[in-house]
Amino acid sequence: MRWALVKVALAVTTMVVVAFAVPLGLVVKELARDRAYGSAERQAATIGPVLAITTDRLQLERAVASAETGAGGRIGVHVPASGKNGKPAEIGSRRAAQKDVEAAAKLGRASISPVTGGSSLLQPTAVAAGIAVVEVFVPDAALTNGVTTSWVVLAGVGLALIIGSVAVADRLGTRMVRPAERLAGAAHDLGKGKLGVRVPEDGPKELRSAASAFNSMADQVVQLLANERELAADLSHRLRTPLTVLRLNAASLGDTPAADQTRAAVEQLEREVDQIIRTAREQKAQTRQAAAAAGCDAAEVIRERMGFWSALAEDEGRTVRIAGADRPVRVPVARPELAAALDAMLGNVFRHTPEGTAFAVDVHNAEEAVIVLVSDAGGGIADPDAALRRGHGGGGDGSTGLGLDIVRRLAESTGGDVRIGRSVLGGTEVRVWLALDDRRARPGARRGHRLRRTLGGRRRRTARAGS
Repeated sequence: MRWALVKVALAVTTMVVVAFAVPLGLVVKELARDRAYGSAERQAATIGPVLAITTDRLQLERAVASAETGAGGRIGVHVPASGKNGKPAEIGSRRAAQKDVEAAAKLGRASISPVTGGSSLLQPTAVAAGIAVVEVFVPDAALTNGVTTSWVVLAGVGLALIIGSVAVADRLGTRMVRPAERLAGAAHDLGKGKLGVRVPEDGPKELRSAASAFNSMADQVVQLLANERELAADLSHRLRTPLTVLRLNAASLGDTPAADQTRAAVEQLEREVDQIIRTAREQKAQTRQAAAAAGCDAAEVIRERMGFWSALAEDEGRTVRIAGADRPVRVPVARPELAAALDAMLGNVFRHTPEGTAFAVDVHNAEEAVIVLVSDAGGGIADPDAALRRGHGGGGDGSTGLGLDIVRRLAESTGGDVRIGRSVLGGTEVRVWLALDDRRARPGARRGHRLRRTLGGRRRRTARAGS
């Protein structure tokens, strides 16, 4: 595709350059010719007033010598004979043939006569004795003066246009080909079993759509494999009960050879079932790791879960606001885990705030992290630190009942964290920090702190504007 675009650009630009450069070069050549003959006509015109006054040889020689090119021997004057005994006078240089001079005098208009080394302009002028002819020699160099330089400039401009168009076509081709190559490579990797491969959604619109469809397909493949392996593990677990019954029944058969064979077969079957369960668990763990490595679109998950909770919010008269979820936001967590964390946070809003309380979900996408904010206009949490620790709170099972332990584990799996504070709506704000580059050692904590301060400043400005 890249080479095809280059060839098309090369062909089109070459045709355009030829279509404009060739006629323009011919026009330049014609302009140089007209310029040379126009200069010759002006020089011949300087002799005309002298001929109109006098045909004296001495006066004419002075006029020719004082002309612009007269001293170079490029101007000649052919004066006809005056009176019966007079003779024609030839002043200056003569290059044109006698018949050409007589023809110009007879026609009464300027003409051009080819001569050695160039051409002569013959300009007839009326005098008392008849028609005099002023001859101005125009060398071949004057006819092509500046033409070569102009042609070289035109050729250079045309070559620059061709090179520029090829370079632009190559860059455009690269921009189109690279996303396609990444998509093809990701398809090959997925075919080899690399379930965590995903494609960046960039490039032209069509390739972005193809990348989005590929990522969606890969997510579905991971989900289908996870369901299949979970089903295999579940079926294997279900076989344990009848196997236990068989083993007990085989133990009561006595010590006959048939009983021994039956007990051996049951033990072999139990080992096979155990192996199936272990294999299913290992593959399920690998599938989960691949799903987590591939990540998911946080904006899509938020829109989906908010669509689920919006029906209950409408029934309870709650105002709902979503911000930042109108464009793709990739996060390095599995889709089911992010959905479970969102359900936990949104469920807290409905369980721990009265009906009619407004809430909002905001998504902020930075270079090193994605921040999900769930805020409400309720009464807030009295002890935010205790809410994030399991084993604290009023629940009889030692749990807070807020379900934030799920959210905390999700954030910490990416190297992020969870914070609880006061929202701009006046209630609780749960901020989930999802690191994008798996900073478990948190070397970029200082930059993250700056981003948190920036978000805090924005929230304070929003609060002051709302008040």
